[in-house]
Amino acid sequence: MSNTILVGAQWGDEGKGKIIDVLTEVADVVVRTQGGNNAGHTVHINGQKFILHLVPSGILRKNKVCVIGNGVVVDPVSLVEELKDLSNLGIKIKGNLHLSETAHLVLPYHRELDSQRERAKGKNKIGTTKRGIGPAYADKAARTGLRVLDLIQPERFKAKLAERIRENNGILKAFGAEPLSFKKVHDQYRAAGDYLKPFVTNTVILLHAAAQRGDNILFEGAQGTFLDIDHGTYPFVTSSNTTAGGACTGSGVPPHRIDRVVGVMKAYTTRVGEGPLPSENAEIADMLHAMGREFGATTGRPRRCGWFDAVATRHARIVSGIDELAVTNLDGLDSVQTLKICTGYRDGRKRLDYIPSDVEALARCEPIYTELAGWMAPTDQATKWKELPRRARDYLHTIADLTGAKLKIVSVGPGREQTIFVE
Repeated sequence: MSNTILVGAQWGDEGKGKIIDVLTEVADVVVRTQGGNNAGHTVHINGQKFILHLVPSGILRKNKVCVIGNGVVVDPVSLVEELKDLSNLGIKIKGNLHLSETAHLVLPYHRELDSQRERAKGKNKIGTTKRGIGPAYADKAARTGLRVLDLIQPERFKAKLAERIRENNGILKAFGAEPLSFKKVHDQYRAAGDYLKPFVTNTVILLHAAAQRGDNILFEGAQGTFLDIDHGTYPFVTSSNTTAGGACTGSGVPPHRIDRVVGVMKAYTTRVGEGPLPSENAEIADMLHAMGREFGATTGRPRRCGWFDAVATRHARIVSGIDELAVTNLDGLDSVQTLKICTGYRDGRKRLDYIPSDVEALARCEPIYTELAGWMAPTDQATKWKELPRRARDYLHTIADLTGAKLKIVSVGPGREQTIFVE
């Protein structure tokens, strides 16, 4: 498999967890490189459903080295809960998981600030998960953040936490929020630090050694291209780099060690939270929700849904250098008689074949559609390319050609076995 970056080619929730799990079969090391517990990867194995937030999906396979990289922001208490839940399900953690000593911490004041700022924005809210991810990355950029290596050194952590809580309580007071108890936070997080200490290591050196050995490394991205802090629909974005470049900075593995980039995209388009979604369509959203699909793994919120947006995925291919495509949720369109594909935008009299950088301009854009006949037949039992209906294959080739990358994987259901590799 070589060294592979896997990224979301839309607004997140593309089904990356399932594709990562499939690719992990031939990987030696799986690395989570950015984001926090605001993201969720759902994996179905033998009828059992696993929802992972911080732990790489490779943990569900035996003898895979799993790394939480330096680019991730970690809520230690949430991570401990996740590890305990996995252990209770019989998943081996010790020896298989490594946590970067330089990953930044998400603390209770980050969550409270996130919530208060969203509330203050009113109708202009971003639609965050209120997990404190943005404020944690803000502290990192301001050089006031605490890191995992601080957490596992009791005296250092105590002193730094006291200073940070004192400062942030002053900010919370301005919002009219209750101050945080230093003792309560300290005791809870120090207990988490003791639990996590055996997993903490210099993951940059660990990954360098793996690359030197010729191990296959899979870089696991969270969220999607248009939630990228630099390349997304700002300000309706997350606080990290969700494109392929973030995998290098979030792991310490240099770009020349990367062999390929796989982009994951749904056969249609979804997003959670606020912000423009040009191909949004209430009819397709109602259909998918009625099927029990498209609810957030982390929040449970219903996702906004629309037709496939080729303008967006083409831009994703450009900024991440996507070589291969994995298309998920094809079976969600099995009952649609006429399919629409957004091939351009109309802004007034002007046609756009790219995503405008100005989010207000994007919000004005109307989609330009082309139509294809649906296949009106189930696809969830197909295991080979030729078993898919001809019109389903035509649709897949069309959206891949419009995106500009090679179609490699098609997912027709949540199970590992519901995966088709395209020769």
